Amino acid sequence: MQEHHVTMAANGRIVVPSQVRTALGMEKGGAFVMTVSEEGALHFEPLRNVIARVQDEVRGYIPDDVNLVDELSAERRQEAARE
Repeated sequence: MQEHHVTMAANGRIVVPSQVRTALGMEKGGAFVMTVSEEGALHFEPLRNVIARVQDEVRGYIPDDVNLVDELSAERRQEAARE
Protein backbone atom coordinates (compact mmCIF):
# COMPACT_ATOMS: atom_id res chain seq x y z
CA MET A 1 0.00 0.00 0.00
CA GLN A 2 1.35 3.41 -0.96
CA GLU A 3 1.19 6.28 1.48
CA HIS A 4 0.45 9.84 0.38
CA HIS A 5 0.55 12.91 2.58
CA VAL A 6 -2.18 15.46 1.88
CA THR A 7 -3.37 18.66 3.54
CA MET A 8 -6.92 19.83 4.08
CA ALA A 9 -7.68 23.34 2.83
CA ALA A 10 -9.60 25.85 4.94
CA ASN A 11 -12.80 25.00 3.06
CA GLY A 12 -12.46 21.29 3.95
CA ARG A 13 -11.22 20.11 0.57
CA ILE A 14 -8.44 17.59 0.18
CA VAL A 15 -6.57 17.19 -3.08
CA VAL A 16 -6.26 13.55 -4.11
CA PRO A 17 -2.79 13.03 -5.63
CA SER A 18 -2.78 12.36 -9.38
CA GLN A 19 -1.24 8.89 -8.91
CA VAL A 20 -4.17 7.90 -6.69
CA ARG A 21 -6.74 9.41 -9.07
CA THR A 22 -5.21 7.46 -11.95
CA ALA A 23 -5.07 4.20 -9.97
CA LEU A 24 -8.74 4.54 -8.96
CA GLY A 25 -9.90 5.71 -12.36
CA MET A 26 -11.18 8.92 -10.79
CA GLU A 27 -12.62 11.42 -13.22
CA LYS A 28 -14.03 14.89 -12.68
CA GLY A 29 -17.57 14.49 -11.41
CA GLY A 30 -17.09 10.79 -10.69
CA ALA A 31 -19.15 9.13 -7.97
CA PHE A 32 -17.49 7.50 -4.98
CA VAL A 33 -18.54 5.88 -1.75
CA MET A 34 -16.63 7.05 1.32
CA THR A 35 -16.72 5.04 4.51
CA VAL A 36 -15.13 5.73 7.86
CA SER A 37 -13.87 2.80 9.91
CA GLU A 38 -14.28 2.59 13.67
CA GLU A 39 -10.58 3.48 13.88
CA GLY A 40 -11.21 6.69 11.93
CA ALA A 41 -9.66 5.58 8.63
CA LEU A 42 -11.27 6.85 5.41
CA HIS A 43 -11.93 4.49 2.55
CA PHE A 44 -12.84 5.74 -0.94
CA GLU A 45 -14.22 3.35 -3.53
CA PRO A 46 -15.59 4.15 -6.98
CA LEU A 47 -19.38 3.70 -6.98
CA ARG A 48 -19.10 1.43 -10.04
CA ASN A 49 -16.98 -0.99 -7.95
CA VAL A 50 -19.53 -0.98 -5.13
CA ILE A 51 -22.35 -1.68 -7.58
CA ALA A 52 -20.38 -4.51 -9.22
CA ARG A 53 -19.63 -6.07 -5.82
CA VAL A 54 -23.30 -5.96 -4.77
CA GLN A 55 -24.39 -7.40 -8.14
CA ASP A 56 -21.94 -10.28 -7.71
CA GLU A 57 -23.23 -10.93 -4.21
CA VAL A 58 -26.88 -10.92 -5.30
CA ARG A 59 -26.04 -13.17 -8.26
CA GLY A 60 -25.08 -15.85 -5.75
CA TYR A 61 -28.71 -16.08 -4.60
CA ILE A 62 -30.16 -16.53 -8.09
CA PRO A 63 -30.16 -20.01 -9.64
CA ASP A 64 -28.29 -20.30 -12.94
CA ASP A 65 -31.45 -21.30 -14.82
CA VAL A 66 -33.35 -18.15 -13.74
CA ASN A 67 -33.39 -15.02 -15.88
CA LEU A 68 -34.77 -12.16 -13.79
CA VAL A 69 -35.23 -9.88 -16.81
CA ASP A 70 -37.38 -12.48 -18.55
CA GLU A 71 -39.40 -13.06 -15.38
CA LEU A 72 -40.00 -9.34 -14.88
CA SER A 73 -41.00 -8.90 -18.53
CA ALA A 74 -43.46 -11.79 -18.25
CA GLU A 75 -44.97 -10.31 -15.07
CA ARG A 76 -45.37 -6.91 -16.74
CA ARG A 77 -47.06 -8.49 -19.76
CA GLN A 78 -49.46 -10.35 -17.47
CA GLU A 79 -50.27 -7.14 -15.58
CA ALA A 80 -50.85 -5.26 -18.83
CA ALA A 81 -53.17 -8.02 -20.08
CA ARG A 82 -55.26 -7.73 -16.91
CA GLU A 83 -55.77 -3.98 -17.35
